[in-house]
Amino acid sequence: MDKSHNLQAAVQNLHLARSLADTLQIVADGIVTGLGYELACVNLVRPDGDLVVAAFAGNPEAEALITGRVGSRESWERRLGMGEHWGDLVFIPHTEGWVLDDDDVPQWYTDGPAPRFEDEWHPADRLFAPMYARSASGAPHGELIGVISVDRPLTRRRPRPDERRDLEEYAFQAAIAISNARLRANMQRALVRLEREQQSLRASEESFRQAFEYAPSGMAIAEMGGDSHGRILRTNDALCRMLGRPASAMRRYSFSDLVHPEDIGTLLRTSAEGGRAELRLGRRDGSYLWVSLRNSVVAEAADGPRFLLTHVEDIEERKRREFVLTHRASHDDLTGLPNSSELHARIDARLCAHPEQGSDAVEGAVDLYLGHAAEAAMPHSHVRAPVGDGNTYGLAVLFFALRDFKAINTRFGHDAGDGVLVEVARRLGQAVRDGDTVARYGGDEFVVLADGLSSADAHTTAVWMQSRIHQPIPLGDQTVRMHAGVGIAWAQCGAAPGDILRAARGFAS
Repeated sequence: MDKSHNLQAAVQNLHLARSLADTLQIVADGIVTGLGYELACVNLVRPDGDLVVAAFAGNPEAEALITGRVGSRESWERRLGMGEHWGDLVFIPHTEGWVLDDDDVPQWYTDGPAPRFEDEWHPADRLFAPMYARSASGAPHGELIGVISVDRPLTRRRPRPDERRDLEEYAFQAAIAISNARLRANMQRALVRLEREQQSLRASEESFRQAFEYAPSGMAIAEMGGDSHGRILRTNDALCRMLGRPASAMRRYSFSDLVHPEDIGTLLRTSAEGGRAELRLGRRDGSYLWVSLRNSVVAEAADGPRFLLTHVEDIEERKRREFVLTHRASHDDLTGLPNSSELHARIDARLCAHPEQGSDAVEGAVDLYLGHAAEAAMPHSHVRAPVGDGNTYGLAVLFFALRDFKAINTRFGHDAGDGVLVEVARRLGQAVRDGDTVARYGGDEFVVLADGLSSADAHTTAVWMQSRIHQPIPLGDQTVRMHAGVGIAWAQCGAAPGDILRAARGFAS
């Protein structure tokens, strides 16, 4: 989970830089701080095709020695065609890489002893992550924009498959960030040039029109001030294609008409002058597209009307990958259910704050084990649990602990055991209501959060779910029946989620 969090943070940092130079350095730093390597080098393709060392992280001495040096495209093509291909990654072991020692690619490495075991990292091993621009034709790879080279994994071993996927994912995101930084730099230069020309010469209108109409990302001009503030006056072809709406139809809207209802607050909080926001805009087919929206003010003349120039960039792919990374950090890989950290967060989000978080906070909770209740005084008046009042409803925490699950692994194997866990998760997911939560708490433990239940309802629900778990599960030509201990606790304000879960778990033991 920590590694997923580190990767997610590194990817998010890629899109925070204000310039191309900052982006390149953040790409290198992210390898060292987020992916577990001691050294990282970013080689960027120049207009002439050769690659220059544009950023380095992990060793100031090496950075001073090779930053700014150039390697020929021919030498790089040779390297990327050698060794082992791990997806988009290229690994050249030290047993093959010695032939590259005399080529013109800038490099930094130290000698070291021969590996002691098969997958130990050798100082002369080389690992490259090519970065490609997104292809408009849908081809697997676009144009090469650079190569990330990494060295000295902190594990001192060759990367595992999941570590390779993380590096490959990071290179993909880095390519997007670098391409976007270049586009922003070009657009900023164009806008500065246009603004200067507009102030000095009316002929700049044609330059502006060209930049606006043929910009690769969406552009719009809207009214600024007055009763029609924000009404769209003009859009370019890129924005019309992005939203699937003709230019004539776009003039009937403002961005507040197109934004997703959940994002209207984000739009309103964005400053008109120089504002930026990430939000969803509606397409003609009813779907929504994640975009980065940036505003700047354009004046027709020194004392003339002012208009809002809006740059709209499609970030759907980046958002999708961010959502995947977030989901991986908060959900169980096997069952797809929320994991224990997410479960704690969901319980905590439902309870009002209380200054005394700890074991004392659950002394007043009502704990049940298949109908046996224990009651005590509540620590304060904000209670989400039935206490002596049959008409009171609360947030029930139902804890299910599978019995003799280890015997399944022993008898049938771990793959069969995984299949049993997936089936139990499926049955619980089908048994709950919309809005309830099913989570995997531990290896063979599951938790259900069910709101608005009375004590009797919680008992009935727990027994019914227990019976669903007990139904036969096919394993090849045999079937097994799982038994589950059940514990019920009530979540209440002032209680720590961990204490509530321990209370329920104790009754399930």
